Amino acid sequence: MDSRLDGLYGGARVGKENPRVEAYGAVDELNSQIGLARAIVKDAKTKKILKSVQEDLFTLGGDLASELVSANVPRIGKTHVDNLEKTIDSIHTGLKPLRRFILPTGSVTGAQLHVARAVCRRAERRIAALAKIEAINPEAIPYVNRLSSLLFDLARLANQRDKVKEEEWTHE
Repeated sequence: MDSRLDGLYGGARVGKENPRVEAYGAVDELNSQIGLARAIVKDAKTKKILKSVQEDLFTLGGDLASELVSANVPRIGKTHVDNLEKTIDSIHTGLKPLRRFILPTGSVTGAQLHVARAVCRRAERRIAALAKIEAINPEAIPYVNRLSSLLFDLARLANQRDKVKEEEWTHE
């Protein structure tokens, strides 16, 4: 077996630098960052949200590791995106409105959730790059886009719970 190749669902083998491998690799990295956040988070509701997201990300990784014509692969769907939206709405109502950009810092939990958000944005860019050259599930990009918003709000919520004031970015 050639270690320079990665296997896709369906048996095809592609180079490690293949945009499809880059996309699902970024999702795997994101899943690990969320796992670290889950290990740090003390709030049971947030832990439950993050566990659900990790399960979705396994689905998304498999989705991206298979060609769109593969019939027997679980897919991220509109329901997944809608669930993220509902969760964002429920969290967002308890947060103060932002007037400026904030620095991605705070408590250890808040800062880790900000790292996960940044990794999520990279995964979104990798998936978008793949979508330019291959057909992918049309719900993949909206899912990671909404997930980055959820992670941002969870970071803000963690900082609020930990009584760490958000630091606004001010430019000279």
